Amino acid sequence: MHITRYTDYSLRVLIYLAVQGDELATIQEIADSYDISKNHLMKVVHQLNKKGYIETIRGKKGGMRLHMAPEEINIGILVRETEQDLNIVECFSSKNACRITPVCGLKSMLGEALTAFLAVLDKYTLADVIQDRHRPQLLRLLQIA
Repeated sequence: MHITRYTDYSLRVLIYLAVQGDELATIQEIADSYDISKNHLMKVVHQLNKKGYIETIRGKKGGMRLHMAPEEINIGILVRETEQDLNIVECFSSKNACRITPVCGLKSMLGEALTAFLAVLDKYTLADVIQDRHRPQLLRLLQIA
């Protein structure tokens, strides 16, 4: 299983904002912190705002912060909401053209594996990702004052 850059960046934005706390952060600050494209983050931030994970404040002193407590942000749900395609092989798709699908056992095995993957992620929240004991290190690594 491979998650997309979009999901990866969504998780990174939420991690940054959770570590930052109630302080506002800008897209540029987050992009600089992770050394990633501001343009890529703009779309991610827009969707996270639409889905209610973050709130954005416009204006000269604007920025963004979490709209939900880290304990309320489930990683499994976030991955399902940000991944466009969880069809890990062709036979999961409505456009399946694989000839052996009717007799192949691989689809059910991979389906079980995907279910297990998501079930593990469902056990965790953003609070588990940032863990209080790691907060000082995260602040340092993300260059948050």
